[in-house]
Order: sequence, then C-alpha cells, then structure tokens
Amino acid sequence: MQKLLRNVKAFYTTSKRSHLPWRHTIDPYKIIVSEMMLQQTQVERVVPKYGLFIKEFPSFKALAKADLGDVLLVWSGLGYNRRAKYLHAVARIVTEKYKGKFPKDSQEAEKLPGIGHYTARAVAAFAYNMPEVFIETNIRTVFIHFCFARRRSSAILISDTEILPLVERALASSDMAPREFYAALMDYGAYLKQQGIRLNSKSRHYTKQSKFEGSYRQLRGAILRALLEKPATLETLLEMSGRKKSDIVPVIAALSKEGLITLANHKFSISK
Repeated sequence: MQKLLRNVKAFYTTSKRSHLPWRHTIDPYKIIVSEMMLQQTQVERVVPKYGLFIKEFPSFKALAKADLGDVLLVWSGLGYNRRAKYLHAVARIVTEKYKGKFPKDSQEAEKLPGIGHYTARAVAAFAYNMPEVFIETNIRTVFIHFCFARRRSSAILISDTEILPLVERALASSDMAPREFYAALMDYGAYLKQQGIRLNSKSRHYTKQSKFEGSYRQLRGAILRALLEKPATLETLLEMSGRKKSDIVPVIAALSKEGLITLANHKFSISK
C-alpha cells in the first residue's frame, strides 16, 4: 500500500493533468457537469464540450431555465444524450428543492435522476472534499496494478468489493486531501494506460463497448439530431435514417419513455 501511495503522489506532484478545467474548481455544479460528461466518454472529447456547456449554462439556475432542446444542442457530439436529460432534471430539482445547492450528503444526492453511487461520491469528494470511498476505471487500474499482481495472470476476475476496502485504507493512510487523493489516483491510472498497462479486463465489472457504426446508439443520435432541427413524422425519420421500421420504432419508443421526445399532431419533437 505504501508503494502505491508513494508512486501515485510522486507522479501527481510532477505530472498531474492540470489542463483539465474541472480540476480548477470546487463548484458542485461544474463538478457534476464534468462527471456526467466523462461517463463513457474520453477526456479529450469532454474538455472542449465542457467549456462550451459551462459558458452557455454557467449554473444550476441557468441550466434549469433552459429548454431541453437547447441543452441537447450544446451536448450534441458527446453521445449518450440521456445524460443531458438527467443533468437538466438535476438542475431543476436542485434549484427548486435544494435552493441551488447540490446535496453534500452522497446518499441524498443519489436520489437525484441519473446520479448513482460513483457520481454522488465523486461530487462529494471533489466539490466538498468529503472522504468518500468510490471507484472508477482509472482508480481500478491503479489498485489492480499494485495490489493484485498474482491475480493478473489468473482467470479469476477481480471484484470491486475486493478493491473498495483497499481504496478506503489508502485514503485513510494518505496525507493528501480527498479531492487531491482521487485526482492523483485518476491521473496515475490514465498514465498506466498510456504506458500500455490496461488491466480493466481483469475486473469482474469490465464490459467492452459495442461497435458504434450501424448501432442502436448511432440511430438514437441521428434521430435526436434530426428533431433538434425540426419536428418530424415517423415517415420522415424513416426516410432520413435509411433504416427499417423495425429498427427505428424501438428507438423512438425508448426516447419517448426517457422523456427526450414527445409526439403531438403525428410529429415527434424534442421535449421541453
């Protein structure tokens, strides 16, 4: 454990990713925007979009006042658009119920739409410097690298339930503040991956992202982009997509169920 802490802190001292804009704020709003954007999306793609989003919607209040269509327009290009819908809903609830202040208590934060165990605790750590215990892909890489050397060559996968107590122990043993501790772990994990040390496949929780071309995700994005321009009938969407009705109907049903689109007068449009 001490070797892990020494290496991680030494690397962070000289090579931390200070170019990441969310590293220079403790504003819970900006932290939650970054965390939602970073879910299943590469850091390099998030950095420019984060700046545009914060410029357009600088606070929970500003985001809450916006129409969902405007939010999706700025979000466009990041994919997984339901994250934008969740973020928009969170902004409205935080503004109305919590008087503009994101809950410091992670269990309270988990009651918000789209906020899971990791996101609630990441915001608590980075915004409020709370000593929460959580894990994500880069943190997982660091602990598998240092603490599971023998298991790496084994077929037995490593569970997060095995790693989390080690994260808790490391946090308690570290002389770094929680927000610095987690930033350092994430930076070191990213560094290991750059060196070709990719260990997440050794995790029981590892899932390989499916191919994008021709996928359900691609069709979702195409439909939303079309509807951001103007409302459209099912026939228009079929023509635009070049896909079969059996492909497009389930996507439209899912988007409707998620509250991203609505149907009125035989035309689909982005929800308000």
